[in-house]
Amino acid sequence: MKNGVVIVGAGHAGVQAAASLREEGYDGPVILLGDEKELPYHKPPLSKTFIKDPAAQPQPLRGEVFYTGHTIDFRPGTLVERIDAGANSLALAGGESLDYDHLILATGSRPRILPLPGADLAGVLSLRSVADARLIRDHSAACEDVVVIGGGFIGLEIAATLAAGGRRVTVVEALDRLLGRAVAPLIAEHVRKRLEATGVRILLKTTIERIEGEGGHAAGALTSAGERLPAKMVIIGIGVVPNVELAETAGLAIANGIRVDQAMRSSVANILAVGDNASYRHWQTGSDVRLESVQNATDQSKLAARTIVGHGGDYSAVPWFWSDIGDMKLQMVGLTSGSDRQILSGDTAENRFSVYHFIGERLVAIESVNRPADHMLGRKMLGLGFSPTAEQVAGGAEALKAALAAQPPG
Repeated sequence: MKNGVVIVGAGHAGVQAAASLREEGYDGPVILLGDEKELPYHKPPLSKTFIKDPAAQPQPLRGEVFYTGHTIDFRPGTLVERIDAGANSLALAGGESLDYDHLILATGSRPRILPLPGADLAGVLSLRSVADARLIRDHSAACEDVVVIGGGFIGLEIAATLAAGGRRVTVVEALDRLLGRAVAPLIAEHVRKRLEATGVRILLKTTIERIEGEGGHAAGALTSAGERLPAKMVIIGIGVVPNVELAETAGLAIANGIRVDQAMRSSVANILAVGDNASYRHWQTGSDVRLESVQNATDQSKLAARTIVGHGGDYSAVPWFWSDIGDMKLQMVGLTSGSDRQILSGDTAENRFSVYHFIGERLVAIESVNRPADHMLGRKMLGLGFSPTAEQVAGGAEALKAALAAQPPG
């Protein structure tokens, strides 16, 4: 094992993989390659606190001393051009090559491109990195009108943040509701109403035909209904695509991401993939999924490290997600795919409620708005395979705690 483990990607997944290798007792070389020059940082704050606070700085995932103290060779600003899977080698930009015994691909994802006339104008932005967040922050300081294309989590987080900062924000969504199939219709409608109450304008079943400019800078957006929306900043938030190009050209199996088994191994055994770019067969649904969340990136990276040191297992983590949109903390646990029954707990008028999703009598997911106790109990229930009755759900957190406590051990 003279060449050790090389990790491509220094986001949440890559940094966790490096840390977990050391925690699992791996004593060979660990090389972490990041394409940004920043110390690896938390990404969730970028769409919220970072873009509204001119003094905000990136929040490091780990301090610089962590990498040196754990003998992790972190190389920022390093681009990988090619993987030679047969030779266990990477070709780096600049002509250098780097050999490995195991390779972990934590390459993440990138914003989906919208091929619109005017999309290349200054002021047309997407958010994935701290550099993008800085651009949004700088542009928002000099504009009053903003158009956000896409009513998903990132678009709505940005819309809520900019509206709270005094900007006039219009969200344009092609579908007939916000948040696509990501949450229950009840929650999507609640989010719409809360945002509109803060002054955010939301146009559903609408697309943008082109972005108009003045002097090379965005000045407005023309909708499919023929309305011109003034905007010196247009933010495109229509989802992401996984970064699979390195893996694909190296001959790895691709299926809406880098295809991995339950131990995070790709179709080439000594190459693993984790995080946004990894596609796998989910234990709950029996279908192929690719999950974009910090929790998924963290848990998969921990398992990849265990796989490399020889005591891994099958990936069986309960997925959970969160999003902060204005005064709404959305927390989701489990996957709603296939659910055929929903139970509402709490009061939407109070902005505190949860939707419990079942397949038959089996609990498969909980979506909560400002009900963190429901979310934490949901993680326990799904982890134990426990499904509450409708009466227990109606009884709230205390009834659910009692039901869980009454479960026999094991």
